Amino acid sequence: MPNLSPEKLIEKLAKGKPVGAIVLEGSDPYLRDLCRSKIIDSYVPEPMRDWALARIAVRGGDWSEIFQRAETMPMLAPCQVVLIDGAETIQGRAKDGDASEADDDSDSGDDPRKDTLQAFADYLEKPAPFTVLVFEVPKLDHRQRLYKILAEKALIVELTLGNESAASLAAQMAKDLGAELDRPAATLLADILNSEPARMQLEIQKLASYVQGRGRITTADVEELVVAARKNTVWQLAEMLATRRRDAALDFLDNLLREGEEPIGLVGVLAWMYRKLIEARDLPAGTSGFQAARTLGMRPDAAEAAVRNAHRIPKQDLINGVIALAEADNQLKSANPNPRALMEFLIVRLTSSASSSAPAA
Repeated sequence: MPNLSPEKLIEKLAKGKPVGAIVLEGSDPYLRDLCRSKIIDSYVPEPMRDWALARIAVRGGDWSEIFQRAETMPMLAPCQVVLIDGAETIQGRAKDGDASEADDDSDSGDDPRKDTLQAFADYLEKPAPFTVLVFEVPKLDHRQRLYKILAEKALIVELTLGNESAASLAAQMAKDLGAELDRPAATLLADILNSEPARMQLEIQKLASYVQGRGRITTADVEELVVAARKNTVWQLAEMLATRRRDAALDFLDNLLREGEEPIGLVGVLAWMYRKLIEARDLPAGTSGFQAARTLGMRPDAAEAAVRNAHRIPKQDLINGVIALAEADNQLKSANPNPRALMEFLIVRLTSSASSSAPAA
């Protein structure tokens, strides 16, 4: 089955048809809680949850409790939801090498996990019509048999959002708190927080308190509280990148990391800054901060800095910078990144000329 987004899952749940197994894959707590709640609300009415809602933790290969519960009809309820933690541990530790070696790790004849996985595959061939199994896993190894079984027989929901969906969710979060979040402000917030709902929720709570009485959260508010909360690091760093002061930029990065700044957050803000610099470069070099502010949707002082720095950096360097930032974002989200090394390499790329920083064909 194709993987679903949280929005597509909610649409499917609205049809009301039970699903044998649903996998919530990802570590974002907001999206995990949202999807779990929607699943429970769809299948188990509030008064019936004492009998028709269960949570089972499995570690290793013993899934007997899952099978027993799944095949037992719930009391006083037409359908039950069984939440399962730790299912990914049955994958074991993948061996070094190719996919076939990883498959052998779970399918070897003396491995008890093989029988469990076969029993699970058999169950999903004809799941109990009154049971919905919900697996909450941070990450599945696509080389392992568990993933192959789930990909074929279950709904896998990826707990991530695109920027446009994240902006819509941010607006809804603000509405739930009694505030209104402008669409440009929602897009900016999602952009600089890498579309991570848990982080967006935390910042929106601060913003809603900040605008209390006024009720409307603008781009200027997001810049003031979220971007400026980083002590204007993004624009200070922009000055160093624009003037090719690599040593100063590396020292500045070292200070930020020692002060607790998260590399993934810095990359998100830098990506937003580079997009603004590209927009600013299309404006005349002498454009005032107030004139640029209307076009760029920024405060006048930040807009003035954007125009000034944009005209110091060749257009191709800005484009290469966006590419470098996208690659850094992907690497930071990989299995075992070295954040400091990645950030230092990123600074080197961003302070290189267009000819030397261009990506390989």
